[in-house]
Formats: sequence, C-alpha cells, structure tokens
Amino acid sequence: MGNRLSRTNPDYFFIALTGILVIFGLVMLSSASSDLAKNKFGDSYYYLKHQILYGFSFGLAGFIFSIFVHYRWLQKLAPYFLVFNILLLLLVFIPSLGIKVLGGERWLNIGFFSFQPSELLKLSFFIYLAAWVSKTETRSKSFLEGFLPFFVLIAVVMVILLMEPATTTAILIFGASLIMYFSAGARIKFLALSLLLVVLSISTLIYYTPYRLERVLSFLHPETDQLGSSYHINQAFIAIGSGGLTGVGFGKSTTKLKYLPEPIGDSIFAVIAEELGFIGAISLVIVFFLYVFRGLMIARASPDNFSKNLVTGFACIVGLQAFINIAAISGIIPLSGVPLPFISYGGTALAVFMTMSGIILNISRYRR
Repeated sequence: MGNRLSRTNPDYFFIALTGILVIFGLVMLSSASSDLAKNKFGDSYYYLKHQILYGFSFGLAGFIFSIFVHYRWLQKLAPYFLVFNILLLLLVFIPSLGIKVLGGERWLNIGFFSFQPSELLKLSFFIYLAAWVSKTETRSKSFLEGFLPFFVLIAVVMVILLMEPATTTAILIFGASLIMYFSAGARIKFLALSLLLVVLSISTLIYYTPYRLERVLSFLHPETDQLGSSYHINQAFIAIGSGGLTGVGFGKSTTKLKYLPEPIGDSIFAVIAEELGFIGAISLVIVFFLYVFRGLMIARASPDNFSKNLVTGFACIVGLQAFINIAAISGIIPLSGVPLPFISYGGTALAVFMTMSGIILNISRYRR
C-alpha cells in the first residue's frame, strides 16, 4: 500500500502557522511572566527559560522526529501508546509520584522533571482512536461493534480525568473525539445519544460539586462577589477592556502585576488583549483559525482513513482548546482553567502540540 503513495513537500503554510504560534507564545510568555518570575525566583526569565528547556526543546525534537518517521508506524503502535498513557494517568494518584497542584493531582514526578500525563493523552488517545475507527467500516456504522466500544473507551478515559480532577480536559477530549468519530461516518443518532449522556453526566457532576457549581454561577452573575468567586473573570474583563484597539504596549500590562490570576496560564489571552489590543488579539484568533482550517484541508487530502481521522482529531483538539480558553476568559462560557495552545506556560502541553504539528506535516507529504 505504501508504494501507491506519492511523496511531496510538506505543507509550508502549515509550517509557517505553527512557527508563528510557537514564537508568539514564547514572546508573550516572556512578557506575561517577567514580573511574576522576578518576584518569585529573582529571575525575570525563569518561566521563559523553563518553557524553552522543558517544552520547546522536547517539542522541537518531537516535531522533527514526527516529520521524518512514516506516520503508519503510529497506527501499528497505537494500542501500546494508549495503554502506557493510561498507566501514567493512574500513577498520579500514588502519593510518592503524583504532585498535587491547586487541588488537582495532574502532575507526575519522575525525579529529574515532572509532566502532565493528561496532556500526553491528547496524542496517544487520538492516535489510537484514529487507528481503531479506521480498521473496519462497522466501527462507525454498527452500534454493538462501533458506538458501544467507542463510548465505553471515552467513558473510562473521562472518569480517570474527572478523578484528577481535569473536567475541562475530559470535555475537550470528548468533544474532539466525537467530531473525529462522526467525520469518519458514524450515524447522527449515535451523536445525539452521546451528547445527551455526557450533558446529563456533566450537569449532574457540576450540580453536586461545589467548586464547579461556583464557576457556573459566577459566569451567570459576574457582578456578584467581585472579590471572591467572580474576581478572576472581572479582572480579565478589566485587562481586555484596557487594551482598546491597539493595546497599552508590549510588556506594559498592569493587571498581570498583582490583579489578574494565572497571567501565564489560562489568563494569558487577557494579557495579550491588554498589551496588543483588539488588533493583536483578533490576529491571534485568525492564526488559530487558519491553523485548524489548514489542518482540515490536509486531512481532506490525506492518503488513507487513518491519516484523515488522525489529522481531523488533532486539528479539532487545537481548535476546541483555543476556543474554550478564549471564550472563557472573554466571558462567553464559564471559566475553565484550560491553557491556550502553544501560548500558555506548560512544557508538556507545548511539546505535545508541536509533536502533533509534526505528525500533521508528515501526513501532508503524502498523496495517493
């Protein structure tokens, strides 16, 4: 089958979009983190150095490796990747290995560095799902052979993520998985059933979990408890509003100094909007849109079902995560805590997204 594929140059436009996101992310992280890093570590570039050392360097290695190793090896190794990743997810609950940060057990410490297995799941799970759904047509058409195993697998992964807890990551992976599964040809009634079950489950979980319910209530009524549950979103509104059309200038944000929670994490878009204004913020949104659109175009031209489904899944998870982050910090949906792809601080996430981009570029080199 491999002999029937013609090999071409990689998609240079997609390379450019990936490069823009990575470089822009490092530049904005240097601004958003400078004061925080200086106050906490006495080094204004501590977070930037850490991001380059543990995120960009590993991401660049994954990016280059993914471009030059044939993507069909991923299809063969998919089950092993997923099983290994699920084991890593379970290890975070072992006290000597898991690290609790902000009430969540999402980090795994292996001695010389720590990472988030839930971020790696965005790679392994979609590689496995693309391989699984591409194997036979019945896996997208049959209830017993297709939808039921698909939903059980999703449910197992979501339960583990919700135990950490990583609610938004669970919703994100479910949403992107659903899009990928149904783009592979699954029936609409399966889609409706999936959405109904998950909406009911998540709604029940939110209702009976005080901190999750508090987030929803502060979203619905941001004017109440402005120094408590609504503090974060109101400070984000102030930062975004202060930027105006052209921004206050790079590095000149005032809300990042003392007022805006998580300026290097899920609130970094508010810092971008304040420093670069509406023009800078909307430009970033356009780049994300082009990244996802170009990814879907690559998926459409992909040489086989596995590569098509895989690129679709990767493009969707980047697009959904960017949308959730930007929409949450802009007050369109409740605050989520999900980072902005390529931009927010987090070495594991940056390495994973760069590796995803490398795999997409690998697939862009092949045609039937």
